[in-house]
Parts: sequence; structure tokens; C-alpha cells
Amino acid sequence: MAFKELVFSGVQPTGNLHLGNYLGAIVKFVDLQKSHDCIYCVVDLHAVTVWQDPAELPRNIREVTAAFIACGVDPKKNIVFNQSQVAEHAELAWIFNCTARLGWLNRMTQFKDKAGKDRENASVGLYAYPVLMAADILVYRATHVPVGEDQKQHLELSRDIAQKFNNDFADSIRERGFGDQFFPQPEPLIQGPATRVMSLRDGTKKMSKSDASDYSRINLTDDADTIAQKIRKAKTDPEPLPSEEKGLESRPEADNLVGIYAALHGSTKAAVLKEFGGGQFSTFKTALADLAVAKLGPIGAEMKRLVQDPAYIDSVLADGSARAQALAGETMKSVKDIVGFIHR
Repeated sequence: MAFKELVFSGVQPTGNLHLGNYLGAIVKFVDLQKSHDCIYCVVDLHAVTVWQDPAELPRNIREVTAAFIACGVDPKKNIVFNQSQVAEHAELAWIFNCTARLGWLNRMTQFKDKAGKDRENASVGLYAYPVLMAADILVYRATHVPVGEDQKQHLELSRDIAQKFNNDFADSIRERGFGDQFFPQPEPLIQGPATRVMSLRDGTKKMSKSDASDYSRINLTDDADTIAQKIRKAKTDPEPLPSEEKGLESRPEADNLVGIYAALHGSTKAAVLKEFGGGQFSTFKTALADLAVAKLGPIGAEMKRLVQDPAYIDSVLADGSARAQALAGETMKSVKDIVGFIHR
């Protein structure tokens, strides 16, 4: 059967949203709303796979919501909500836990990275959260997911789970008039030159809020002076910028900064190098700092204004959750019929 095109994506409310979150996810959310129906979720159930301070978590949920709105996501045109308000996410995740295979989860590289050497002490949630991610997408029967390179493996798992559910319950699905498949095979949307933003202190590591140095990242709430200072102090090498992209291959810090400029400017790395190639880093960094301040300064100011109005943010989340629940509830009703549960 043909599925209606629908985009789903989520951001964890773990504090300190930064340039990587903006360029890797949120700026794409804004573009996609122009051409697609979109559901954007603050994935607070994913956040608690590691312990979260209950006093901080509500603030972090509201901050991510504020970032969506400040960056240009329209909560009236799209559905914006926090995951824990729609119980069907967790309900479908259990069905999918019984569909997914241990071997599939054992191949997930992100669990190995996040759990480290002390795997036995990691939570079951951290191990199984890719299954919840599949439920997040498929409870809306979403067809497209904007993902970074590091999430492509999880989207493949979502496709595998959808396919196995469709195969396991093929007769039941057909009997209920859904054709050959109930769940779609969600497709990745990977766009733009800076889908993976790296640390300003080490171009081989992803930009992260957990890095000990605040100079490794640009936070969305940083003021203009802080943004400019962090870019001036960003690690580079002594060579001038190359004139062609091939010259960036063995220069991770240069590649990262050029990618950031291209993404903020809405151009390509080739176009950036055509303008700045052969010049010194100091000149390029000044231009990058000016561009970053112009783009991010208004977003940070609007985020700070919005978080001062928690009642408004909570109203956005409540409205979005009601709209999301209506869609998710229909999916779960059909899933229960297909699986063979008795329900109201």
C-alpha cells in the first residue's frame, strides 16, 4: 500500500543544545516543514536511559522546545510534543521488543560506545533504546526521518523491525485490509554539508555537550562575544585553506570549520573554498565568527525569552501531545487487532 509521506524526528532533552544539534538536526526540521507534514518530538523517554536529575529534566525539555520554536519550527503547522505524554510510544516499543532479535541489537555500535567497558552496569534501556526509536517512528507510520550519519544504523534497525512485523503478521494484516504491509520502511533524509559537526578542539571527535571543555562547542545560548571567542580559539593547522575540497581530506579541523561555514551560509564546501582558499585562517575565522553571530545570536536571545514563559511552552507541548496521541492511538488500535489482543 502507499503510505502518506510523514517526517518524524526527535531531540534528547539532556541540556546544553549546541551548534551540532542545530546544524545536524534543527535547521533541517525548519526546511522540511516547508515541504512535508512533520512531527518533532522531545524524546524524554530516551533521556532517562541514563540517570537524569528530576529537578533539571523539566527545564531541559522546555529548553529543547524553545530551541525548536526559536529556530523557526512552527508548532501550529507541525506537531511538537514530548514523548512521555504519549504512552503509545512505550506500548509499541514492547511489541517491537518481541519482534526484534538479540543479534540485531548486539550489532548496534552506539551501545558499545556509550556503555564503554562497564557494559554490565549499563541500563537495559540504554541497550534497548533503538527499539524504542523504531516505535517512535512507526507509531505514526512515518515515512522519512532526518538523521545524522551516526543514527543510520538505528534507522536500518527500524526498517528491519517493520519488515519482520509485516512478515510475522502478514495474514492478519491482509485480513484487516492493510494490503501487504502495515508499517512502512522509513527512509533516511541526510542533507547538507555539515551533517556531522565536530569539536572545535579536536576535528576527529563529534561536538558534544559532555566534552570537558566548553570551548569545544558553541552552545545555542552563547552570546555574541562568546561565539566569536570560541571560533577565534578553534584549533586549526598552520597551512592556508586549500582551494579545492580534496585538500581538506587529511585536515579534520579545517574540514570541520569549512563545513560549519557552508552549512550556516547555505552553500557548499566548494563554494567556501572558492572564496577563501589560499588565504590565512585568521581571515576565514573572522568571517566565520561574523556569520555565526548573525545566525545564532537571534536564536539564543529568543530561546532565553521563551524559557522565561514556561506556561506557553507547556501549552505547546500539551497541544502537540494531544494531536500526536490521536495518531498514535489509531496505530496502536490496529496493531492490537493485528497481533490478536482483546481491547476496547
